[in-house]
Amino acid sequence: MITNPQKPETLRKSARDGQFKSSTAGHAPGYLQANLMILPQAQAFDFLLFCQRNPKPCPLIEVLAPGAVEPSSALGANIATDVPGYRVYRNGELVGEPDDVMYLWQPDFVTFLIGCSFSFEDALEQAGIALRHLEQGRNVAMYRTNITCAPSGSLSGEMVVSMRPIKSRDVAMVVKISGRYALAHGTPVHIGNPSVIGIADLSRPDYGDAVSINEDEVPVFWACGVTPQWVAQSSKLPFCITHAPGKMFVTDLKG
Repeated sequence: MITNPQKPETLRKSARDGQFKSSTAGHAPGYLQANLMILPQAQAFDFLLFCQRNPKPCPLIEVLAPGAVEPSSALGANIATDVPGYRVYRNGELVGEPDDVMYLWQPDFVTFLIGCSFSFEDALEQAGIALRHLEQGRNVAMYRTNITCAPSGSLSGEMVVSMRPIKSRDVAMVVKISGRYALAHGTPVHIGNPSVIGIADLSRPDYGDAVSINEDEVPVFWACGVTPQWVAQSSKLPFCITHAPGKMFVTDLKG
């Protein structure tokens, strides 16, 4: 069951105060959650084009003006403090995982808010679809794949996906429900055999936590907004800031 149904502003304040540092899965149900990508303005156009060319992993919710920290999707919020965890990359290498990034902030930083599949999980649960990672209090399992994203400028790499075990009888319903959420990656990109998309072992996710898959279930894979983190690494971007996997910025927008 989804627990801790905080309002978005309550969750953001708890993150800002350092009281909430966990995955946002199952929290603030009904509201759009967002993956985060912050880049210097010099790389922002390439990333904007990358999102437009790859709308499944990178559905854009909002792009902030250079230097801005308050998104229109969450008035009064601060994008540099209100996420439960951040990651900082330099030249493709992870160099830090701070609780806030205000100390790094520059006037040319451009923030991109990208839709997250957590946003449709409440709808799935309301339809009677059990979600294993929520039942077990874990982060969703995420994997790098062999699905190549359309490149843009210096940006290239493969898609990252999130996986949820779904009962075979419920797959069609899950596809239909998630398809209503275009800003949360929409329909799955793959169902079934993980090796087809380059995943060798479901028990070893690249991000998040592994969950068991029962005999009457199949793995269902959605495009994931962690894709830009992998693209930042594989493209060796000079600098970027992202959210820590599973730790989203929660907007005030209804899903």
